[in-house]
Amino acid sequence: MKHKAEKKLKVLCLHGYGYSGAYLKMRLQVWPSNVLQTMDFVFIDAPFPTHNKSFPAFSWFNSSPEDPGEYDRTFNESMALIEETMVKFGPFDGVLGFSQGAYIAAALPGMQAQGMALTKVEAIKFVVVISGGKLGGSKVPAPTLAKNAFTTLTEIPSLHCFGENDSFAKLPAIELLGSFVDPFVIFHSGGHEVPKLDEEGLKVMISFVNKIQATVSAHGLRSLL
Repeated sequence: MKHKAEKKLKVLCLHGYGYSGAYLKMRLQVWPSNVLQTMDFVFIDAPFPTHNKSFPAFSWFNSSPEDPGEYDRTFNESMALIEETMVKFGPFDGVLGFSQGAYIAAALPGMQAQGMALTKVEAIKFVVVISGGKLGGSKVPAPTLAKNAFTTLTEIPSLHCFGENDSFAKLPAIELLGSFVDPFVIFHSGGHEVPKLDEEGLKVMISFVNKIQATVSAHGLRSLL
């Protein structure tokens, strides 16, 4: 992994519930520098503040028994922000999400293919799903915009990272795998976190990045790894 890229892979990063873009940026530093250097990460904050007095914290969607429409309304506003960001700072090659942000990242290819989201930008070419699952699966219901996001298999390259001790996302993450064609999987021994890459995890990451580079070769990329 010593070669320079003519063009880095541009990736929009979506943080988890109760966190921020800055927090996710910090957590990704556990990955080796030669992996991080293959990508140009863009971090944004979700539009809805959460109650956290320790640090800035946000969410992408909320639900309330007192306001049945809150889930759709907040999800739709987040989708508008994501697309606005991609128009302004793009073009983007892919999307990475952690936890709540990973649920969105996983659904984006299907939503875009159906014309329900990201209609003003190029088709995303890959997704990275860290500790996330399927909107409309066993854990998180689907908002209206994403209700058909998984009616067909998603064929773009996908990397799925989840932990043996992740009580929140392990089962939803396994459930999600069936919605993707030939997903890359990093199954680690930790919990709800961005995992460090052990030898096996690094091999999977290298294979995934090489697959992405082949997918976006028309954009002037050559092999990095």
